[in-house]
Amino acid sequence: MTSKQPISSEALVLMNGIAMGESPRWHQGRLWFADWGAQQIVAVDLAGTSEVMMDTHLDLPFSIDWLPDGRLLLVAGRASLILRKENDGTVVTHSDLRSVSDMGWNEIVVDRNGRAYVNGGPGIIAVVNADGSARQVADNIAFPNGMAITPDNKTLIIAESHGKRLTAFDIDVDGGLSHRRIWADLVDGVPDGICIDTDNAVWYADVPNKRCVRVREGGEVLQTVAVDRGCFACMLGGADGKTLFIVATEWRGMAQAAAVAAERTGLILTVRAPAAAAGRP
Repeated sequence: MTSKQPISSEALVLMNGIAMGESPRWHQGRLWFADWGAQQIVAVDLAGTSEVMMDTHLDLPFSIDWLPDGRLLLVAGRASLILRKENDGTVVTHSDLRSVSDMGWNEIVVDRNGRAYVNGGPGIIAVVNADGSARQVADNIAFPNGMAITPDNKTLIIAESHGKRLTAFDIDVDGGLSHRRIWADLVDGVPDGICIDTDNAVWYADVPNKRCVRVREGGEVLQTVAVDRGCFACMLGGADGKTLFIVATEWRGMAQAAAVAAERTGLILTVRAPAAAAGRP
């Protein structure tokens, strides 16, 4: 379902009727996202025409990204697996993350070399090599959420939701993470999904504060888009990379997640952004 009515002073609705959206990615001219409540991967174009790309049959959380050769990776969070969709449509296990932790996994971002970074469990980040081997590369993350990699493939930025900050790591030659530092102290911000732009600024989605915020390194706020429900993730894309897609849902806590999903209050919102997409995802 599609509507163009304003949902805030800036954002327009591209798609509605989503059970619970997460993990948006601009890919091959459409916005792909994980609908946790419907257990589906969905793609929507700029006209609002949507298509179910995959029925996952997975409980939340699950997230997506692509290998450089175009094959889809899918984090099965509760199963602690990364699945891979082959070119012929078959789905196989890419990596068994239970060798690192069986406490569940959340977000994924793939670097330009095909290494996947995943987070979750007891506040950790793991790197998964192209052969599926995995190892822990960071810990003590205060509720890890969205991740992004800078265009030079040298820095990984992660949203620490409970830490109210964005944290950066250098990406080492072997895929390890080092030189941990606070990239931005968000004060009262609660970051979830994030993305990077060509001005080296980061957009972060914020559920409790019902907004998406653009910040530069150090924490200076450059722009805020306020909406009427929780913002779970955001992604830049579109023909020129300057459309900010916001995944938003009414939210009343995990105890009410099933009820919220049944109400299908999830939206994809669009806002014109001052700088284009950069880095990954």
